[in-house]
Amino acid sequence: MSQPITLIATAAMGLESIVKNEVKQLGYENIQTDNGRVMYESNILGIARSNLWLRTADRVKLLMGEFYAYSFEELFEQTKALPWEEWISKEGFIHVVGKSHKSKLYSVPDCQSIVKKAIVSRLQEAYSISSRLEETGARYKIEVAILKDQVTLSIDTSGSGLHKRGYRVGQGEAPLKETLAAALIQLTNWTPNDPLVDPFTGSGTIPIEAALIGQNIAPGFNREFSAEEWDVIPSSVWERALEEAEDLANYDQPLDITGSDISHQAVEIAQQNAMEAGLVDLINWKQMRVQDFVPKTEKGYLIGNPPYGERLGEKDTVEEIYKALGSIMSSYPKWSVYIMTSYKEFEKCYGQSATKKRKLFNGFIQTNYYQYFGKK
Repeated sequence: MSQPITLIATAAMGLESIVKNEVKQLGYENIQTDNGRVMYESNILGIARSNLWLRTADRVKLLMGEFYAYSFEELFEQTKALPWEEWISKEGFIHVVGKSHKSKLYSVPDCQSIVKKAIVSRLQEAYSISSRLEETGARYKIEVAILKDQVTLSIDTSGSGLHKRGYRVGQGEAPLKETLAAALIQLTNWTPNDPLVDPFTGSGTIPIEAALIGQNIAPGFNREFSAEEWDVIPSSVWERALEEAEDLANYDQPLDITGSDISHQAVEIAQQNAMEAGLVDLINWKQMRVQDFVPKTEKGYLIGNPPYGERLGEKDTVEEIYKALGSIMSSYPKWSVYIMTSYKEFEKCYGQSATKKRKLFNGFIQTNYYQYFGKK
């Protein structure tokens, strides 16, 4: 299959531009950015490379078709007109999910059922099968998404979301998604030669993602993807993508990354996760209160996702932490500080206005990413 294909990398709100940059770095072109998605032209190898390398995307989908539909009949006929047999084997297990917004076809269960019938009908004709499809083979998760009567049909190539890197054996109370942690790092000017500290490390996600970025290790190297089961993609394609990832990794790059937390248990979990990722010797772990943090170098980067004070009775503690951090960092003007929190009074507590602020969502919580650039 040498003809071009269109892939959709889905993204959390506010991260589309970062995902777009990653797609560009992979060498793909004709990139279109929309709310929550980045579309681009690729080839079949791009399915493997995108899944292996995209650090901040949620998943990678193969675009099958886009069209307008105002009736169930139109939805059926236009779905059936697409070349499903080019991708789905005759034993393929077809699972259809859906969503509809501001459209005439608003019943999602009906839309899912009609799309499934249309695909089955197409495959029965293509494979000359008069009976029911067996559906005992590889899984194909198909999404029908309808927005203002425009239907987008895609097949999920990732399986589990891309934030599931395969290294998280334990997690704290409110774990930061790996994709968001990678985005927090990529929104800074940090380079692998700079010291990086996360004083609110929790289960270690920010230091682990920083180590993967620092040594240019593909984030998906430790897991499997659903498209690996598809007959249409030869195993040689995945082997080639993995070989490229191995060649591009820079395991000799020295790193100065530290993760600390007030909780002894959190630090233990972080160490276990780093060990699972094969990075345990690259990161320094410490049990420590933020109030006791002392930078060891004249310049560096502090990236953190501290408690937000959302729970009853936490406000005073959180304000103390922010004040202590601001007081410590005021003595180190060459350090750059990046803090994500939903706490509205953060700058007041920290004692300084941010150089820059960016709105980000941590799950469903709207936060600000406060960025303090160190003096040159």
